[in-house]
Amino acid sequence: MPNQTLLLISMPGLRTRDLEHMPRLKSLADRGAAREFIPTFPCVTSPVQATMLTGRPPSDHGIIGNGFYHRDLGEVQLWVGRNGLIQGDQLWNTLAARGITAAAWHTQNIKDAAADFIVTPEPKHHPDGRTELWCYSKPDGLYEKLLADLGHFPLMNYWGPMTSIKSTEWTINAALWLIQRERPAFNYIYFPHLDYAGQKFGPDSHEQIAACREADIQIGRLIDGLAAIGLGDAAFLVVGEYAMTDVSRVMYPNRMLREAGLARIEQRPDGEYLDPAGSLAFAVVDHQFANVYVKDRTDIDAAAGIFEGLDGIAQVLVGKDRGPLNHPAAGEVVLVCEPDTWLAYYWWLDDDFAPAFARTVDIHAKPGYDPVEMFIDMPRRSTPLDATLIKGSHGAPATSPDQYAACIASDAAMMAGVSGDTIRDTEIRGVIEGFFGAE
Repeated sequence: MPNQTLLLISMPGLRTRDLEHMPRLKSLADRGAAREFIPTFPCVTSPVQATMLTGRPPSDHGIIGNGFYHRDLGEVQLWVGRNGLIQGDQLWNTLAARGITAAAWHTQNIKDAAADFIVTPEPKHHPDGRTELWCYSKPDGLYEKLLADLGHFPLMNYWGPMTSIKSTEWTINAALWLIQRERPAFNYIYFPHLDYAGQKFGPDSHEQIAACREADIQIGRLIDGLAAIGLGDAAFLVVGEYAMTDVSRVMYPNRMLREAGLARIEQRPDGEYLDPAGSLAFAVVDHQFANVYVKDRTDIDAAAGIFEGLDGIAQVLVGKDRGPLNHPAAGEVVLVCEPDTWLAYYWWLDDDFAPAFARTVDIHAKPGYDPVEMFIDMPRRSTPLDATLIKGSHGAPATSPDQYAACIASDAAMMAGVSGDTIRDTEIRGVIEGFFGAE
């Protein structure tokens, strides 16, 4: 199928059963093929996207979560965004070597990748505290052109309490704008809308069903927009990345490590702060798993032992038993939740001593993922410190069909090399290369 246009849509949280609420997407599946999608652990966005791009697990490509602890700097960084973090050859390199033009929209760890066209959020933070809307783009000047015709990418609708379909609408408009002018053959679009309602209200909630319908309208706009510019035969590969599960309990690894005397807490005027560099052990939590970084190898057993046998913790992995996370960037100990449990980053024992940033929307200051930001009280601009508000999560290994996502191909021939009713994230790169005759 050379010389055609292919769109890879990353739609985290999409399950096969959601298609009953999504007629436009279901029509693609009916004329093509649908498979249950099995992500490699950890089942969160950055690792799964890197696995699809490399065809290799995190133990090879090194993306061990949505954030990293840099041992040399003593710092935790989430949502770093640079493509150089992904180790090994990527799909972008294969396409570039064969002269197949490619575009990427808001995908993780994409800055500086070999794609021809890239747009991803990169707000400007000024010394006076102002934050200016902006996006990283490749080639230079691309975002300025989009800005002139479409206005700013609505970052406030992309994540946080104001998240809405507006950010996806902008992305669809921008992708169509670029495709009409430049005709990139491969287009990778991150489509996160289903993710947020699932976490906030639960994967089977009325709000999630409404989100599915909103997302389907945007899929329809993309299909119709391509047809209007003469690309009605464009192919689609829609991947759910992971499925959400209902959660009814939350655990706080850093509080447990603190109480065991392993996590060091620094007292500041505005609250208590975790000191990663000074801690004997601390956790970078990420939905339903955590990398626990242990400074001295003699403390590994003690750190792991804190969590062994606890309700809500399915596995405590150490050393080579970390499987897909057996990589130097991962924690010496890896915690894996039961499907009904997720992990919050909190380390304070009294909310009066929470650091100032805990009550804000600040995805870079917090050394762990914080979905509670979606519940911020906007008039007071204050995020609650009640992690039990979260109703859906993901990240634990996909060991049962309830944890499988969906993979939809608009042309059944794209799945010719995939055996059975399931497809793994490690197989997606091969499907795309096969589409372009680049295997």
